[in-house]
Amino acid sequence: MAMTTLTPWHENLAARISSKSLNEAPENFFTIKYANKHFWLKTPNGEPFFSLGLNHFDPASLRYPENIDIWRNQFGGSTLQWIEKSIVPNLQAWAFNTIGWVQDVTVRTWAHSRSFTVDEYRALNMPYCHMLPFTESHQWEKHTLHFDFFNPEWVEWVEYVARSHCGALALEKNLIGYFFSDCPTWIHTRPHNQWRGPIIDPKLMNTKAGQKAVRQLAKQYYKTIYDAIRRHDKHHLILGDRYEGNAPISMHVINEALPYVDILSFQDFVNPLETLEYYFKTTEKPVLLADSAKIKWDTKPGEISENDGTWYAETLNKVFKSPGCVGFHLCGAFHLNRARRYGLLDERQNVNKDNLDTITMANKKITNAIHRIDF
Repeated sequence: MAMTTLTPWHENLAARISSKSLNEAPENFFTIKYANKHFWLKTPNGEPFFSLGLNHFDPASLRYPENIDIWRNQFGGSTLQWIEKSIVPNLQAWAFNTIGWVQDVTVRTWAHSRSFTVDEYRALNMPYCHMLPFTESHQWEKHTLHFDFFNPEWVEWVEYVARSHCGALALEKNLIGYFFSDCPTWIHTRPHNQWRGPIIDPKLMNTKAGQKAVRQLAKQYYKTIYDAIRRHDKHHLILGDRYEGNAPISMHVINEALPYVDILSFQDFVNPLETLEYYFKTTEKPVLLADSAKIKWDTKPGEISENDGTWYAETLNKVFKSPGCVGFHLCGAFHLNRARRYGLLDERQNVNKDNLDTITMANKKITNAIHRIDF
């Protein structure tokens, strides 16, 4: 049920929110603010912000033998030039205000490209989110065993990741916050990774002792990560796991995450509004639609799927009105590649004008609405 009008539950929310500690940081960092019966991101300049993000950016999409001339001639073989000459002007033209997540599909149901470096993020000079590789439990990953979160070696790895990534990004004003795993398989699997099983045996939910074990494991995971991040970065938002909205999710896991994340993040390609509003109402945490689109995912090699601009515009308008939602990141990608098989630019840098015009108009409408928000 859409929650676009205030109910008695919402009327009492402001008082409950005021008694909770939201992320508070000095200037130069994104924070969260509850105003006008709605959660918002607040920019380092103190302005309201709704994250209009695009996901998946990989320069290797311009390095096929058939199009490497573009990479060499237009961008001088430089990722920084590609960012400055292609990503930045295109995202500005399309009215996106955030890089939602840069890593892109490289091999289907297996691997993603690398994250950007600090220098590459600085070349963007716009807000972005960054994923931290604490675990490889993504639902698309099929080769890696689950980590033992109580193993000292994993705890040491978490510390290394935080020191390596957060230590470098801790003072970056354009960083919104950190994601962890992309659709972690806490209690579900996919056909290609059934062999490893979920992180937690769902049968544990059937007994009190099992539920306690689940809570202990989830707390160990989230607290270990939180403590490591905060040792190296005191202020950036923690966006947590990007849960799959159309797979089973344990509320025991969610509840253990709540003290250690600032926002609950979800991927949902089916019913994104319902997912966001359910978890917002259940937890009273801000929520982020971190990955969503209407595309044909099950394509064959050589087949191209187009992002549905009309669906995007309608969905964006709905989630913007939802009182807990702080942003919507479109499952782009920026470039079409032969593994993902969809993108806003094709291999020759051509655009899908019809869909992009619709997407751009939707983004501009929300941008204008953000400017009218009274903080």
